[in-house]
Amino acid sequence: MSVVTPEMIGFPAKEAPSMFTTRPEIIGTFGAVASTHWLASQVGMAVLERGGNAFDAAAAAGFTLQIVEPHLNGPGGDCPIIIHSASTGTQSVICGQGPAPAGLTVAHMRSLGQEIMPGTGLLATPIPGAFDAWMLMLRDHGTWSVREVLAYAIGYARRGAPMVPRIRATIESVRPLFEAEWPTSAALWLRDGGPAPNGVYANPTLADTYERVVKEAEAVGGREAQIDAARAAWYRGFVAEAIGRFAATTEAMDTSGERHRGVITADDMARWSATVEKPVTLDYHGHTVLKCGPWSQGPAMLQTMALMAGFDVGAMDPVGADFIHHVVEAKKLAFADREAFYGDPDFVDVPLETLLSAAYNDERRKLIGPDASLEFIPGNPDGREHRTDYAAAIRRSKELAAAAGSGEPTVSRLGASGGDTCHIDIIDTHGNMVSATPSAGWLQSSPAIPELGFCLGSRCQMFWLDETLPNGLQPGKRPRTTLSPSMVLKEGRPWMSFGTPGGEQQDQWQPIMLMRMIHHGFNIQQAIDLPSFHSEHWISSFWPRGAKPGKVVIEGRYAPSVLEDLKARGHVAEMGGEWSEGRLTGVRQETDGTIRAGANPRGMQGYAVGR
Repeated sequence: MSVVTPEMIGFPAKEAPSMFTTRPEIIGTFGAVASTHWLASQVGMAVLERGGNAFDAAAAAGFTLQIVEPHLNGPGGDCPIIIHSASTGTQSVICGQGPAPAGLTVAHMRSLGQEIMPGTGLLATPIPGAFDAWMLMLRDHGTWSVREVLAYAIGYARRGAPMVPRIRATIESVRPLFEAEWPTSAALWLRDGGPAPNGVYANPTLADTYERVVKEAEAVGGREAQIDAARAAWYRGFVAEAIGRFAATTEAMDTSGERHRGVITADDMARWSATVEKPVTLDYHGHTVLKCGPWSQGPAMLQTMALMAGFDVGAMDPVGADFIHHVVEAKKLAFADREAFYGDPDFVDVPLETLLSAAYNDERRKLIGPDASLEFIPGNPDGREHRTDYAAAIRRSKELAAAAGSGEPTVSRLGASGGDTCHIDIIDTHGNMVSATPSAGWLQSSPAIPELGFCLGSRCQMFWLDETLPNGLQPGKRPRTTLSPSMVLKEGRPWMSFGTPGGEQQDQWQPIMLMRMIHHGFNIQQAIDLPSFHSEHWISSFWPRGAKPGKVVIEGRYAPSVLEDLKARGHVAEMGGEWSEGRLTGVRQETDGTIRAGANPRGMQGYAVGR
């Protein structure tokens, strides 16, 4: 399939859309799993088939993703999770986004001569949150033991897992860094030449780490006590000790072009645990959309949809320029507010009720006109002022582009990444639902810890070095993550779990998919397969925190006339590859009891399974 036209998708709709899709929307009644890697999906389904519930399956699949997508997530990373519990009929967020260590202060960064947080290395390391998030969910909602859940990941780490070609490409991009500066990563990822594309590669050290966690868990009796013992081994035992020792004794090159030790300690690890909180919600055309709080970028998706609620989206061609224009302009306003007002609500008074209110969005919507805005325009919720520096962000983007063009050792050679990720969605036979977005701790993030077989994350790159800003660095504060799982209720009933990797693009691609389903009647697989788009207009969350005013990238399967229309409206628009936008997955349950699922074909590794 090349260009997608309204005629091909049956627009204007006279009946349910009928279009070619890359694979069927899975339909069953027992359960379904959709994830960004076929092995994680199969592991999740295997758990369901063996009597586990959605929470058992999600944990097993999540730990498997650390082995099969090591360039996108790892044991030292983060993981926000949204769940629906069928037994209680409630939804909750499990926050696996670790905060800044006690020693990571603005004063410390300034003493090192830093003006911006580095994007790689050991300075930008938060407390790793993924392990505790998975284990807390497993303890409180699952039925399986630590051994049962970790068995799949241990098996793949011990015997080897197939490595998709992108893993090899990622390793090659940082090979000079590994060889010259990060010898522990070279020992792990360049061993015997490194992973061959589509070859099998093992991580026996990580297998040893998880086997030791299992052994220490089983030193006590009872499932819940064993899970808590596993958490203790990670955060107050041998894992925490190895992390603290490595950070204190290792000087690692980072994107600043300098070598720095980390500040994370075993005591930082011991004083933190994952938390449970209520989702942030928005009612939209009979649907309630659930997101994580303003320590994530999730509410920006809700703000986008609150703005779009004032337009007749159903009358817009879902593959036309008018839809793209209105969605992009709404995102510009929502993401400007993200930069101006979002931060960890334990530290910052975020005016979220106002930001999501009808009155506020009615006023903001008036800023969306027929032409593209090239301005950065945060609002003034409750009369609040903001402090953002858009001109500096533009300058940083230009400087990075100039350095890259001159052959300077920037970006990939220093390990910088735009922040790709993994995702898992599950519904089981009981109606339990999970949406989880594990990320960070990817192999190019920081040097591997030799005793553990994994590296730490770099999420603290998202802080500003100004304690007074909403997302300014403070010890114990969560960086405003881009990780953003989603869940939707339909007329009050749990309906869909969905999400995507993609850093800044996560809360761009997700509302596009959801609006196409709600307003145009597409199913999950159709909505995923349709060409998508993203903007880079606002200040990025990732090093070097740049911005590209008006930039819009549309997928290559749009008609050329769409690109010309966008340019005529003033967008700095360009055409990307034919299958380049989005890595969405989703599962939903209809009132007839059917469970339906779909997964992204882009990258040739995501899959939905079910029966």
